[in-house]
Amino acid sequence: MTVQDYQDLIDRGWRRCGKYVYKPIMNQTCCPQYTIRCQALHFQASKSHKKVLKKMLKFISKGDVSKAASEEEPMDSHVEDAITCDFPYKAESHVSQSELTPLSVDHAERVENEDEDTGETKEEVNEHKVESGSRQICADNDTLLTRGPAHSAKIGHAPPKPGKGADLSKPPCRKAKDIRKERKLQKLLRKQPCTIEGSQFQAGDPGFLLQNSKSKPNQPKTIEDFVFVSLPDDAPHKLEVRLVPVSFEDPQFKSSFSQSASLFAKYQMAIHKDTPADCGEHEFTRFLCDSPLEAEDGPNGLECGYGSFHQQYWLDGKIIAVGVIDILPYCVSSVYLYYDPDYSFLSLGVYSALREIAFTRQLHEKAPDLCFYYMGFYIHSCPKMRYKGQYRPSDLLCPETYVWTPIERCLPLLEQSKYCRFNQDATAVDEGRIKELGRVRVLHKRIVMPYSVYKKRRKGPSDEASVQQYASLVGQTCSERMLLFRS
Repeated sequence: MTVQDYQDLIDRGWRRCGKYVYKPIMNQTCCPQYTIRCQALHFQASKSHKKVLKKMLKFISKGDVSKAASEEEPMDSHVEDAITCDFPYKAESHVSQSELTPLSVDHAERVENEDEDTGETKEEVNEHKVESGSRQICADNDTLLTRGPAHSAKIGHAPPKPGKGADLSKPPCRKAKDIRKERKLQKLLRKQPCTIEGSQFQAGDPGFLLQNSKSKPNQPKTIEDFVFVSLPDDAPHKLEVRLVPVSFEDPQFKSSFSQSASLFAKYQMAIHKDTPADCGEHEFTRFLCDSPLEAEDGPNGLECGYGSFHQQYWLDGKIIAVGVIDILPYCVSSVYLYYDPDYSFLSLGVYSALREIAFTRQLHEKAPDLCFYYMGFYIHSCPKMRYKGQYRPSDLLCPETYVWTPIERCLPLLEQSKYCRFNQDATAVDEGRIKELGRVRVLHKRIVMPYSVYKKRRKGPSDEASVQQYASLVGQTCSERMLLFRS
């Protein structure tokens, strides 16, 4: 099968498992499986994604190991995030206790960044934090009253006694942001007056001073900022990601096959409870090494070309994870991931998905048409499989018209019914549907011919119904490129 044929097939709801290519009958299966793709060029990592990236970076650069190591499969550890991310905002009653904690790590990082923007020295920042901290307690009194004594005890401050109001002898409470602005303005005023184009502005013009200060808003970090950061020479760990073609003729693939197969068996037995007989080298080869795709050269500069590959994650000289992927004309298609259960604390499922999105962006620079990351099937009726919905922006494939629809528009429909037609245009049809059955290419007695010719030569009962079904599933374009074998 050519990579273009497979690209066109997955855009009609097909997937592969080894050399076996299949398409679910969506309106009949118990758990409809919708093809999902992420718009890699526009992807923005969520808060939970960045935590995984930071965790890996800290482990490699400092040797830090997360204390909250999850024993669950990493891709499943964010199921709750996937469910809650269906809606842009949470109701107040559903906000978790951890989100209400005022001194969380992320909050502290944000405060530190804001201090850097003001240009204050560390001594000034610390002095300011002590000053504003005493006022913050007063500002939180009303909140403490509503949360009850249990929460008050956690923070360490009791609510004011009944009948006692604000202490008029103390300055009124102010927002920390306003205090920071005032301190910044005072620092600017201590400097010499600004001169622009020969006109001297008065030192008391706060608007001009604040607007023309050199502070810039923080830019959100991308995946690449975490993945491709330079590490110190004395870093305790070294992580290398190698792209290896799935071919026993490739020396890298051949030399690492035994180690990769052993890791697969370890993963299957620990995570999926397979028996040793279910995950031997033969089963590994059939499942993750055999591929129907013929390798092809890509555009100029795309050295790896198109085809099936293993992305091997080498940590300190040994393989700890392998992502099986297909590189196709328009996308990187994720096939499977297996990893060493001993490194579950690194959330390798999530981390590898983010790395594959970053890899898609890299390939796009050499192959402009390649700009999507296909994650396989999204199964909304199975909560364990909803994690794929948190890689946004993403689209689901309409099972009837094969047009891509933003997942935000699909989720309300899937809440009402397991099977849905996402295209809301009632008049829309499958544009790639079979229009001329006679043009379907057939292989008969080692001769290629159109179905119209084969139909005349055929003896016995008509097979037009089965040919019609095949053509409707693969579409007109593929039916004229691929060969339907007739005995």
